[in-house]
Amino acid sequence: MTDTQGRVVAWSTSAALLVGLDSPEAVGRPVAELLGIQPQWLTGPDEWHGTLEIRCREGDSRQVPIRASRLASGIGEEPLWLLARETGETFPADQTLAHWLQTECPVAVAIYDAHLHRVLQNGAMLRLLGASDEEQVGQGLSAALIGVGVKEWEARMRRVLETGQADQGFLVRGRTMSASVHEQRLTASASPLRGLADEVVGVCVTVPDSAERHSAQERLALLNEASISIGRTLDVTRTGQELADLAVPRLADFVCIDLVDALLSGEEPPQGPATGAVLRRVANRSIHEGTPEAVVPLGDVDFYPANSAQAHCLATGRSALYRTRSEAAWVLEDPLRMAKVEEYGFHSWMIVPVDARGTTLGVAMFLRSRHSESFDDEDLSLAEEVVARAAVCLDNARRFTRERTAALTLQRSLLPQSLPEQSAVQAAFRYLPGAPELGVGGDWIDVIPLSGARVALVVGDVVGHGLQASATMGRLRTAVRTLADVDLPPDELLTHLDDLVIRLASESETGAEGIAASEIGATCLYAVYDPVSGRCCLARAGHLLPAVVWPDGSSALLDLPAGPPLGLGGLPFESAEVDLPEGSLLALYTDGLIESRQQDVGVGLERLLRELSGVHASPDILCDQVVEVLLPDYRTDDAALLLARVRQLNVDQVATWDVPADPEAVSGIRAHVVRQLRDWGCEAAGFVTELVVSELVTNAIRYGSTPIQLRLIHDQSLICEVIDGSSTAPHLRRARAFDEGGRGLMLVAQLTQRWGTRQTPDGKVIWCEQGLPAEI
Repeated sequence: MTDTQGRVVAWSTSAALLVGLDSPEAVGRPVAELLGIQPQWLTGPDEWHGTLEIRCREGDSRQVPIRASRLASGIGEEPLWLLARETGETFPADQTLAHWLQTECPVAVAIYDAHLHRVLQNGAMLRLLGASDEEQVGQGLSAALIGVGVKEWEARMRRVLETGQADQGFLVRGRTMSASVHEQRLTASASPLRGLADEVVGVCVTVPDSAERHSAQERLALLNEASISIGRTLDVTRTGQELADLAVPRLADFVCIDLVDALLSGEEPPQGPATGAVLRRVANRSIHEGTPEAVVPLGDVDFYPANSAQAHCLATGRSALYRTRSEAAWVLEDPLRMAKVEEYGFHSWMIVPVDARGTTLGVAMFLRSRHSESFDDEDLSLAEEVVARAAVCLDNARRFTRERTAALTLQRSLLPQSLPEQSAVQAAFRYLPGAPELGVGGDWIDVIPLSGARVALVVGDVVGHGLQASATMGRLRTAVRTLADVDLPPDELLTHLDDLVIRLASESETGAEGIAASEIGATCLYAVYDPVSGRCCLARAGHLLPAVVWPDGSSALLDLPAGPPLGLGGLPFESAEVDLPEGSLLALYTDGLIESRQQDVGVGLERLLRELSGVHASPDILCDQVVEVLLPDYRTDDAALLLARVRQLNVDQVATWDVPADPEAVSGIRAHVVRQLRDWGCEAAGFVTELVVSELVTNAIRYGSTPIQLRLIHDQSLICEVIDGSSTAPHLRRARAFDEGGRGLMLVAQLTQRWGTRQTPDGKVIWCEQGLPAEI
């Protein structure tokens, strides 16, 4: 390109290849000096054609057909001449280029002057910004683009004007006139336009057509986020809500998730109904706060008739797309839903089945109101992909719910449903499972009534989680109750329990499950409280120390021998006795109560003692307070707590007589018993009690050793105990027809509710219980 003096003002790449000179070497030099030709076109008309012999850099010359065209100029400006190599076009090349740039070029191009006012734009820019030349000429960028990105774009254009350096490929966000709702991301470039004196007189802005690429990127980003944000938990309801949260507002203005009711309980969903669908709403999400568009509240069940899109979707497993209200006839038949449609302006729907592994779990509904565009096939495809990923997570949550429900049912069946009635302690307990993903645990507690109005308090913790731990816990709890019925002392009971755990480990080591012996272990604390003496005997197998709150409100941990955890074998267990005044509170617990990610055991124990100290509320209220304060929302382990406030029997509830080792003393003892029963108002039990006392005292005199003592306890039942100095325990046997003896214990067993023996450090106790007169 030359000016009217024949000086080169522009030099293209093609010219550089033809002549062998780069643009810096050519621009500003006379064309005659540069090419060895005279500018014949300067004196001719506006269009000149001819053949020129052009001198190249290497020294040779070539004949080149040339066309020279005078370019239009502005007011007060000299025209320019465009020299182009003839290529055989049917019309001038510059006109061809201009026509293509204006109508066919996919790149949006706009020219701005030095004041950043629009001078010219091509068709692609018109389609992008949605504003015609008449509307934009003389206007700034803000007249066509709305958003925070406008100022940045204008700042970059102004920098190009000031520096003369191009700014390539910067990203701008904003809403154009052609997309009043959606915010677009535009990749723009700004290049300087130079005048005759090489000064920057304007800016050329180009925007490639990247809508399809951005759409694909947004689609990919949404799918990627779906794989990360959906299914973070194994909870059906939360997974459904995560799906709704992801889709609003990026895909829809309102989303609701309806699932078959069986899914929430972990059951297998039924086949698609033929006469309608009963679905439960698990998730709502809207662009409006509070989700006012929802017809069905969260957790409620709604019935969709057979002609509804939901029922059809469940029955066929296929999605449905409704671009207009007229297509959604099923909505028009529901007055309540139609009122919401009119109020919020819904105009387009997508109904997508929540299908996983060949089973339809429910439906997801996507609606648009604020979005001006209706859903299209690409939107439906994207919704189907997102819902398909969520469906797998929902099915996993369903399967987990089923397995966890079964495990919790097993565990609850192994734990006490309620505490037995007894007079020794006022007790309450709490059991709280850990986080669902950890599986059920092996913590347990128990309260076991013993002979002589005593009670056993038990807490234990099996190592690990899952069905194996729960099953092991059930076997240990059954074993403890069985050994407690034998009236073993705490240390002896833990020794037998230790042997059982060793046998279980040995069995599992050779079993089909392949569980190592080291994986089966447990801790346990066993305490026996006697309300007659007020003494408590305790022994522990690797378990945490129990806490006690004295009647004055002070608290402390009882100092007990440690004892090894169950399953080690070969190490002894020791018991300790402590006097517990009436009103004392004994607290037994597992480590899940006091240890968590937020606190260690020491801090947890301090908080436990602080919560128990100085409080005289009932154990039931105390359990709730302790659990609320100590347990975090997310528990990494099961937690069990047993609180027992001890009681003592009144002196007038217990009667004791020393028995001489003389058979003739039996009649006198019977007389004492009758008088005592009369004082207690239990004359109706006199006959049976006389007979039982006669048999037990006679056996102690005949087969036992001194000292011999008879004790009656008036509690919820009438308890008769005969203590002697011999450790030999009697055995129940059936006497033959002509045997003179052997019928005493048989009579005792037949006349009383239960009977037994227990060993003491100085001998044994033979005991029996019978109902009080009101129960006889």
